[in-house]
Amino acid sequence: MKNTALTSVHKDLGAKMVAYAGYQMPVSYAGVNIEHETVRKGVGVFDVSHMGEFLIEGPKALELIQKVTSNDAAKLYVGRAQYSYMPNETGGVVDDLIVYRVKDETYLLVVNAANIEKDWAHISKYNEEIGAEMRNISDGFSLLAIQGPKAVEAMQSLTSVDLSSIKFYHFEVADFAGIEHVIISATGYTGSGGFEIYCKNSEVHKIWDKVFEAGKDFGIEPIGLAARDTLRLEMGYCLYGNDITEETSPIEAGLGWITKFTKDFVNSENIQKEKEVGPKNKLVAFEMNDRAIPRHGYDIVDDAGAKIGSVTSGTMSPSLNKGIGLGYVPSNLSKIGSNIKIQIRKKAVDATVVKLPFYKG
Repeated sequence: MKNTALTSVHKDLGAKMVAYAGYQMPVSYAGVNIEHETVRKGVGVFDVSHMGEFLIEGPKALELIQKVTSNDAAKLYVGRAQYSYMPNETGGVVDDLIVYRVKDETYLLVVNAANIEKDWAHISKYNEEIGAEMRNISDGFSLLAIQGPKAVEAMQSLTSVDLSSIKFYHFEVADFAGIEHVIISATGYTGSGGFEIYCKNSEVHKIWDKVFEAGKDFGIEPIGLAARDTLRLEMGYCLYGNDITEETSPIEAGLGWITKFTKDFVNSENIQKEKEVGPKNKLVAFEMNDRAIPRHGYDIVDDAGAKIGSVTSGTMSPSLNKGIGLGYVPSNLSKIGSNIKIQIRKKAVDATVVKLPFYKG
């Protein structure tokens, strides 16, 4: 089991640790609902250093990224980031990721922790013909997500950059907490604003300490992976391995908005055909009509009790105090307001298809 550079810090803080994507990770400190509320109303810090980072460099860098990702990376300029996914050859998704343009010919790809080796192999396969320079820097870098509406104000004293001027999905390489050349990115997985901070493992202890010092008057707290999951689900953000997989179609998953057919990319012809014809199933958001908690893997059924789909993510929403979830259903049942049922043990419980996000802020 791998550790992040901060594993001992989390243990000292009394975090409940779990195995996640091959790492020992903090799942909770004070409890999921308390931590969730801290991020929605104040500021909290996640250690997400298990995420993978690849540098793609040189004159062929853009060509490689255009081939393996769905979005149009040619639109990126230095200081801009982009959400994207890597399609496989059989209609599914290798991974979802963020692409950063750090310099004219240097791109940073941030991938999911469980997929680091798989993603590296996939990109390398296509790079054999293209010949970009590739470096897997995952083991040397840490990532802190400082999230919540008070993040800008709480962290401003730590940098010379005006944090309020960094737009969503933009970033600066600047000083932060006394360390030079830190990536300060206005991205996150919570829907409550804030930043993600990329630094070297040797720098993260100092940054962690300074962040908590600067944030103490703002009620800053460490946040675990359990609250990260409830926060992202309230926004309807996909989780790889649950809502998108090697078997799920990106069009069915609602990723058409980051699928750009102005270029040739892996399996683009088949994905375009599916988009034109229309997918058989769609990933929908639903709320439970009665007090019940949907869970990953539960069946979605029709009035006769026949299975029509599966719940991919589900929880009791701390913000809404009701059961919410995502799941695949036939396209004709995907319209907002459609009634579906979730099989919870022996009972089929009524639910309604709703528009995302669940949490409106």
